[in-house]
Amino acid sequence: MKSVFEAIGKYMQLLGVVFQRPQRFRMFLRELIREIYTQGVGSMWIVALVSFFIGAVVSMQLGINMSSPLIPKFTIGYTAREIILLEFSSTIMCMILAGKCGSSIASEIGTMRITEQLDAMDIMGVNSANYVILPKILGLMMYVPVLVLFSMFVGIGGGYVATLMIPDVPISEFEMGLQLYFKPFNIFYSIVKSVVYVFFIASLASYYGYNVKGGALEVGKSSTQAVVASNVAILLSDLVLTQLLLT
Repeated sequence: MKSVFEAIGKYMQLLGVVFQRPQRFRMFLRELIREIYTQGVGSMWIVALVSFFIGAVVSMQLGINMSSPLIPKFTIGYTAREIILLEFSSTIMCMILAGKCGSSIASEIGTMRITEQLDAMDIMGVNSANYVILPKILGLMMYVPVLVLFSMFVGIGGGYVATLMIPDVPISEFEMGLQLYFKPFNIFYSIVKSVVYVFFIASLASYYGYNVKGGALEVGKSSTQAVVASNVAILLSDLVLTQLLLT
């Protein structure tokens, strides 16, 4: 338990160093754009792939299990929409991003640590934590709303395509379910959750990478620890934010 509190203390100290005014704004802006492109735009393919197939599978499973004549067919579209908007495109998608982006960030910063690049920056008077970590955190937080909206669109598209292959479910019923009791607030809720999630993903991955000691083996261990810690933080945040925003 003592080590946990020590780790939280070091994490908060690191954030205090990271969230300072950049020493050279032009270089910060260049790094920010690079991170948005690398981590954000570079993740669109996996978001599209996973969202399409999960949306399709969810709709197919709902169509198979809701075969009772007492259950209206539009329930399939309604339920698929709610699953995708409320949980999949924010929570599940960010857990996938924790594996892709989190491990990448921890490995990159960990490698800079063991090759003494961060030490060289500190010796030259550069705030290495601010220079390396801040663009990664802000870049992901700025781009993740785009990824969430993109995931929603592709996921529902996958469900639409899957419904075309289910003979007993008219596409008009699926479309009716998509429009039934639609709450625009659910999109806002999903985006707010995802922004909080990626803050934890980027900051925790940076923390584990920044504090690597040893060689390449420790860099790999820090990447694994970053992904595990990010997923735990996402699940706890999901519980708290759902209680705060939906009740």
